[in-house]
Amino acid sequence: MHGIEIEEWPARIAEVAMWLIDHQMNQRAGEAFGVPVLRLPLKKSAKIVVGNALRIDWNSMLPARQCSFVLGNPPFVGAMLMSDAQREDLVSVTGDAKGVGVLDYVAGWYFKAAAYIKGKTIRCAFVSTNSITQGEQVGILWEPLFRDYGLKVHFGHRTFSWMSEARGKAHVHVVIVGFGATDAPNKRIYDYGDDSETATVAKATNISPYLFEGPDACLRNRRDPLCAVPAMAWGSQPRDGGNLILTAEEREHLLAKEPEANHWIKGYLGADEFLNGDGRYCLWLVNCPPAKLRAMPAVLDRVQEVRKMRLASKAASTRRFAETPSIFAQIAHKEVPYLFLPIVSSERRDYIPMGFMQPSTIASNLAMIVTGATKFHLGMLSSAMHMAWVRQFCGRLKSDFRYSKDIVYNNFPWPTPDAKQRAAVEAAAQFVLDARAQFKGQTLANLYDPLAMPKALRDAHKALDKAVDKCYRPSAFESERARVEYLFTLYQRLIAPLTAPAKGRKRAKGA
Repeated sequence: MHGIEIEEWPARIAEVAMWLIDHQMNQRAGEAFGVPVLRLPLKKSAKIVVGNALRIDWNSMLPARQCSFVLGNPPFVGAMLMSDAQREDLVSVTGDAKGVGVLDYVAGWYFKAAAYIKGKTIRCAFVSTNSITQGEQVGILWEPLFRDYGLKVHFGHRTFSWMSEARGKAHVHVVIVGFGATDAPNKRIYDYGDDSETATVAKATNISPYLFEGPDACLRNRRDPLCAVPAMAWGSQPRDGGNLILTAEEREHLLAKEPEANHWIKGYLGADEFLNGDGRYCLWLVNCPPAKLRAMPAVLDRVQEVRKMRLASKAASTRRFAETPSIFAQIAHKEVPYLFLPIVSSERRDYIPMGFMQPSTIASNLAMIVTGATKFHLGMLSSAMHMAWVRQFCGRLKSDFRYSKDIVYNNFPWPTPDAKQRAAVEAAAQFVLDARAQFKGQTLANLYDPLAMPKALRDAHKALDKAVDKCYRPSAFESERARVEYLFTLYQRLIAPLTAPAKGRKRAKGA
C-alpha cells in the first residue's frame, strides 16, 4: 500500500491505521485456516509519502507497471474557493485542456491518474464533489479524459450526502467514480435514496460521465435552442452602482421631489425578489426625451452618478457605457409579456418556481427571460421531466441550482406533441397557476418549500407531470434516472443530423 498525504501528522496516522488493518486481516486468516499468522515485530508498513499529490511523480513512489489500483478521497475545494497555489496545481496537470478555470480542485486527481494509468490495466476510484458529473464541468473534464487518455467509467455511485467527521464541518454532496484506461465488464450504477445509505444497483452496458446509462458524450454550451422554441436570454443588466435601482422608500422619496418621474419608473425583479416577494423599482429611461430628463433634476443627479461610476471602472466595456448613463448597460427587455425564471433556486425544491410577467416589470440580470413563451412552455419547464434534466445538467451555486440557458435550456430535448397533448399541458400549467393564486400573500419560496407545499399545488404539479410525460411516451417513467436516460437518448438523436458528416462530398484536388 502506497499513499500521498500533504500533512505529516495524518500521514503517520495512515501508516498506523494500515498496521492495524494488516493485524486484523492476519487474525481473520488465522481463524479461517486454523494456523496463526503472526508478523510481529512489525517490519513492513504502508509507504505514505508527505507531499502534494498533484506535484509528486507517482511513478517515483510506485511504478505504474507494478500498480493494481488507485483509490482516493481528494480535497473538496470548489473552483471559486481555491487558493492561487491550488489553481497552479490544477493547471500543472491539465495540459492543454480548455476552460479548466471552472473545474473543482478534485479534477486535478483525474488528470493525474489518467496520465499515470494510460495504457495500463490499473483500476481507479475517487470520492469526488458531485459537480464533476453535473453542468459545465463535465465537458471540460471528461472530454479530454476520453479523447487523450481513453478513459472508461467502470462504475458510479450517484450523488449522496457525505457527513464529515471533523468538528464543525457540514455534509457535502459527493459521487464515487470508478474508471480505467481500458473497458470493463459488469458495469454498475448505484442510486441512493434520501437517507444516502440505501442504494439500488443497476447494470449498465456503458456509463456516461453523468453517471447514467449512456454514451461517452458531454453537453457543451449551445448558443441557440436545439428545438423550435423561443430563445431564452439573461435579464437586463444595470451596471449602475445602484443609482438606477430604487427601494420602495427611495421611490416615494424621489416622487415627492419629481412627481413626473413616475412615468419613467418600472418594477424591478431579480431572483430573490421574485421568490421572496420583496419588490424593488428602477428608473427605466429608455426613449426618455432629453428635455424631459433635464426637467427632472433629482433623476438627473442619479444619472450623473451612473456616469461617474462607469467612468471609474477598470473594465473598458463599462467605461464605454458611460456614454449612455441614463439607461441600463445591457437591455433584454421588450414591451411585451414574458416568462421569468430565477437563475438561482434552492436544490431542496422539487420544481423551480417561474411565471409570466408584464412589461411594466423589468427582469434583472439575476433572471432568465423567455419572450414569446406560452403556457405550453411554462408547463414543460415546470415539469418533473425538465427538472430531471436540470438536476443532472445545471451548474450549482453551493448546492443550489444555477440555471444555464446555454447548457440546460438550449440543449433540452423538447417533445413533438400532437394538438391534444399540447392542450393538456397548457391546461395543466393553468391549473398550477390557479393553485398558486389560492394562497394570496404567500411567497413562492413558501409555496415551493417541500415541507410546506400546499396539497392543491402539489396535486396540480403532479397532473402537469403526467401531461408532460405523455408528450414523450405513453408509459410512465419509473425513476428520475430513467427520465434523464430517455432525454439524453432523445438529445443524441436530435443532434445526430447536426454532427453527421455531409454525404457525397469530395475532397478538393490538392487538399
